Amino acid sequence: MAFKSKDLSVLAYANGFTLWHYTTADLATDVDTAGYFSTASDMLRVGDMIMSNIDTDGTPQAGILLVASNSGGTVDVANLTQVGASNSD
Repeated sequence: MAFKSKDLSVLAYANGFTLWHYTTADLATDVDTAGYFSTASDMLRVGDMIMSNIDTDGTPQAGILLVASNSGGTVDVANLTQVGASNSD
């Protein structure tokens, strides 16, 4: 699959930092590949965080992606830092 701009939205903005939300059926290994978010390079800044719901039609994951670089129109995010990965009850 590919990045869909309609699934990226701003949650908060302050002091040159933006907290985003993104939801997708794509796998985390696809989403954190350099270039996945490149069509949004004019909006995403290094240091922005993207709260993510990933693989929504399979084995869902939730986590945070950090915009690690945005140069020459190519956006790269750090690997997903997963939240809610374990549930021991």
